[in-house]
Amino acid sequence: MSGVGLYASDVFALARKDLRLELRARDTLPAMLLFVVATLAVFHFALPTGSGDDAAYGMLWIAIVFTALLGLARAWAPERDGGALDGLVLAPCDRSAIWLGKTLAVLVFLTAAEVVALPAFALFFAPIDLVAVAGVVLASVGICAVGSLLAAMAAASRGREVILPLLFLPLAIPLVVGGVGAGISPDGATFLSFLGLYDVVFAILAWATFEYVVTE
Repeated sequence: MSGVGLYASDVFALARKDLRLELRARDTLPAMLLFVVATLAVFHFALPTGSGDDAAYGMLWIAIVFTALLGLARAWAPERDGGALDGLVLAPCDRSAIWLGKTLAVLVFLTAAEVVALPAFALFFAPIDLVAVAGVVLASVGICAVGSLLAAMAAASRGREVILPLLFLPLAIPLVVGGVGAGISPDGATFLSFLGLYDVVFAILAWATFEYVVTE
C-alpha cells in the first residue's frame, strides 16, 4: 500500500473508532441535537417580531457555534478517560492522522446536528438558500479543523471546560462573520471565498502543529 493510501486508512480507522464509540454510548450526538433545537426554539420566541433576517441568521450561528463547542468538549473524552491518548501518540502512524480522524468524526456529529438545525431554522425564522447552506458547510469544516486541535490542547488541562471556549471562540468569530454574510449578503460568493480560504489556511496550520501539541 502506498504512503497516501496507508495514511488515509489510518485516518478513516480513527474516525470510524470515534463513530462506533458514539453509536454505543450515545452521549454526544443526542446532546448536540437537543441543544441546537432547543436553542433555536428559545430564540424563536425571544426574538422580537420584525427583527429581520440579519438577526435571525445571527441566532442560527450562535446555535451552531455553541453546539459545535458542546461536541468539541467531548471530542477527546474517550481517549482522556480511558488513558488511550498516549497509546495513540505511540501508534505507528503519522500523528497528524489522529487530528484528521478526530476532525472527520466531529464533522459528522456537527453535520448531523445541522441537518436538524437548518430545517428548524427555516420553520422558525426564514427560508434558507443554497448559498447560506454552502456557508454552513464551509464554516463547519473550519470549526471542526480548528476546534479539534484546540480541544486536544485543552484535554490535558485541569480547566479544560474553561480553556476550550477561551481558545475556540475568538477563532470562530471569522467563521460566524462569513457564515452570516453568506446568508444575508447579496454578494454571498465573496463570503464563501473567505470561508474557503480560512479553511485551507487553518487546516494546514492545525495539521502541521498537531504533532507538537500532543508531544508537549
